Amino acid sequence: MTNLVPIRDLVDKVSTWNPAQSNSISTFKYIDLGTLDQSSKEITGAFDVLTKDAPSRARQLVKSGDILVSTVRPNLNGVAVVPEELDGATASTGFCVLRPTSAIDGSYLFHWVRSPEFVTDMTRKATGQSYPAVSDKIIKESRIPLPKLSDQQRISETLGEVAMLRAKRREAITLLGEFTQSIFHDMFGDLAANAKGWDDSLSLGDVADVNSGITKGRKVSGTLRPIPYMAVLNVQDKNLDLTTVKEIEATEDEIQRYRLLKDDLLLTEGGDPDKLGRGTLWQNELPEAIHQNHIFRVRLHPSSKVEPNFLNWLIASERGRRYFLRSAKQTTGIASINATQLRQFPLVIPPLALQNEFAVRLGKIKTHESTQRAHLAELDALFASLQQRAFRGGLWDDRGN
Repeated sequence: MTNLVPIRDLVDKVSTWNPAQSNSISTFKYIDLGTLDQSSKEITGAFDVLTKDAPSRARQLVKSGDILVSTVRPNLNGVAVVPEELDGATASTGFCVLRPTSAIDGSYLFHWVRSPEFVTDMTRKATGQSYPAVSDKIIKESRIPLPKLSDQQRISETLGEVAMLRAKRREAITLLGEFTQSIFHDMFGDLAANAKGWDDSLSLGDVADVNSGITKGRKVSGTLRPIPYMAVLNVQDKNLDLTTVKEIEATEDEIQRYRLLKDDLLLTEGGDPDKLGRGTLWQNELPEAIHQNHIFRVRLHPSSKVEPNFLNWLIASERGRRYFLRSAKQTTGIASINATQLRQFPLVIPPLALQNEFAVRLGKIKTHESTQRAHLAELDALFASLQQRAFRGGLWDDRGN
């Protein structure tokens, strides 16, 4: 077994400054917690700030190659490497900045702070219920397996190659989504303004039943049995995430009342304002399932002249976004809608043949997307396996240490 070394012994000190006390008024690049993309593990939104307007957390002077680790909500693993174009930028004190010394390969350290072992350890040590966080000290106390430098570099290269393949798969999935958005706009135009003058006399409640789901913790009597239910974390934008599916004890009457049927549209009732209208169609992904009360189930009437896929995209369109932002209740950055507001959603109904054509084209793209997602899942599993082996000594020969 290789040595376990605290991170603090492998990193240099980082300089700080107070922009607000600068003698001149100028701008600087600022990296705050919101500029990190937790999926890609990259800094995507650094922005210019005037020194006189500097946030109180703008203190840490970073260099290219520094590793930023968010101290807030460590379970989300907000980490990134400072790129060359942000050399000399200022980072929030909400980050622990790790500046690797010559004793450790920077990429190897970056892979460690992305590893399940590190994330689990930091999550366990976080304090605070509504705003869990760890200190810089706790992060730097993390003990990293330290093989010889050449092995660190070999591990980094191996993990880096798989990470690059994963990134390409994610990019392909994103491009397919953008392609579908382009098709939708080409076929239906600006639905926010109903530029083509289609029927806009009906609301969602005129063509569909809108219902909330089962409530956790409710008082119930009778014979119960466990059944999977869809929660907010499962319902993504035009996609279901079934990585974690929870179960709830329910009666047969409840199961019949809340049972999901093919082409039911599932919509979240709230969240970030820019995610209002987020939803996807149920396609019998599980033999049976119901939905939680924070999820709306929209079930089109058989006589409606609305195709389910078109409805999904209509509600998520600019028309939907404007309606929900105008109608939603908003508090401290969280927005929510109720069933009445959803039923009042103003529809635009193009010819059914055009909606059906869109559904066919969408289906072909989804077939390609499913293939990409399957390949991505395989790469994710490979990456996780390699990570585990790497930090348990399975990818190097300890005898040389």
